[in-house]
Amino acid sequence: MPYSLAIFDLDGTLADSFPWFLRTINDIADHFSFRRVADEDVEELRHASTREILSRLEVPLWKLPAIARHARRLKAEAAAEISLFTGVEAMLRTLTENGVQLALVTSDSEANAREKLGHSAALFSHFDCSASLFGKPTKFRRLVRRAGVEPGKVIAIGDEVRDIEAARAVGVACGAVCWGYAAPAALRARAPDYVFERMDEIADAVRRNRRVG
Repeated sequence: MPYSLAIFDLDGTLADSFPWFLRTINDIADHFSFRRVADEDVEELRHASTREILSRLEVPLWKLPAIARHARRLKAEAAAEISLFTGVEAMLRTLTENGVQLALVTSDSEANAREKLGHSAALFSHFDCSASLFGKPTKFRRLVRRAGVEPGKVIAIGDEVRDIEAARAVGVACGAVCWGYAAPAALRARAPDYVFERMDEIADAVRRNRRVG
């Protein structure tokens, strides 16, 4: 049976924002006085969990809300630099045409998310947008209730370890994409239900509930 609801992450999953992140992270680090990211640190951090990243960069938890607000402002200013990955609109349209509801979860603002999605924003039935590094399970539960769908008919698709962990916490299927922030090996080590190496694999797996990767 096909899934009835697909919950998508935005950055690194639908939007190619990692290059912007790499250009911007050290300016944010300087502004908030946490460790800068050296070029040689990037690959190691891509294998780490969110909590491990925060620990290695020595980011105090109390600073996270302010950091998130600052990052959202910078991202809004750089909106023209961040585009959707090739094939996103076609994939999303295929899902909606096959009766799958779409939901978006992001720590970015809804205004920024809609601007990044462009015309594809109209394909989404639900948005849950706010800064919350550890609150994805709560967001997933809220969206499942709002959509009126049983957890067994829901899949959450993202590019980070925390997306997999959040899906598991809520009891929904999880799909990991290999083109985002986390390294594919780090994602595979968490044994998600699906591993997507190409954008066009997503619609087929969601429509047919057929495993890939």
